Amino acid sequence: MAESAPTYAVSTEDHGTVRVLTLDRPDKLNAFTPEGYRALAGALDQAAADPAVAVCVVTGKGRAFSAGVDLDVMSRPGGSAELGADFDPLLARLADFPKPLVAAVNGLAVGFGATLLLHCDLVVVDEVARIRMPFIALGTCAEAGSSWLLPRRVGAQRAAWLVLSGAPLTADEAVDSGFAFRRAPQGRALEEALAVAGQIAAHRVPALIANKRLLRHGVAQRIDEVWQREKAAMAELARELGPIGWSRRA
Repeated sequence: MAESAPTYAVSTEDHGTVRVLTLDRPDKLNAFTPEGYRALAGALDQAAADPAVAVCVVTGKGRAFSAGVDLDVMSRPGGSAELGADFDPLLARLADFPKPLVAAVNGLAVGFGATLLLHCDLVVVDEVARIRMPFIALGTCAEAGSSWLLPRRVGAQRAAWLVLSGAPLTADEAVDSGFAFRRAPQGRALEEALAVAGQIAAHRVPALIANKRLLRHGVAQRIDEVWQREKAAMAELARELGPIGWSRRA
């Protein structure tokens, strides 16, 4: 990666057999860089391989969960290609992550910060958090398999509204629609997510893996198919609308 590229950290902390992965770039609202994609994929790989880890919780540091992709990286020469090269392996890891994955949405979740949540088995959202997929406003398309995962999570009509309007979800709306599992009082999303994860982690890891595999049978393959279709649609829109929508993608 170029020397000028922003750095990105994913910090880890174990709470018994629950591992917390924290997106740790609060000064940029945890917006992703190529390094950030690699860091999260690597942390997930380590958790998947560690027999002492039963459940993972992913959260953000500061006032955002994640604002999506870093627009400074997107706008520089070669930035889109660099992001794409590191995004695909992360998406594959999220799609086939073998252990329960819980999200603690501590604040703003936009773009990939929102679609990442669709790859989590359970989502706990802070009562003041907002979740938004602004792709249509940016002249691009749903990403990361979300054009299939979102209707599967919230139903066809709610998904159509969220994608075609770009409207945000409040915490209450996220829970009511099935996008999120539980709402947490302000500032307690991680605490609530750890309580949820702890209940799951009380069970033996091989049983957790076997049951998650059954619940998600065929999902990873479908996500890959959908993502290829989404990328093709993005490329077609970029040809029709020019590079502005793509370069401003969230």
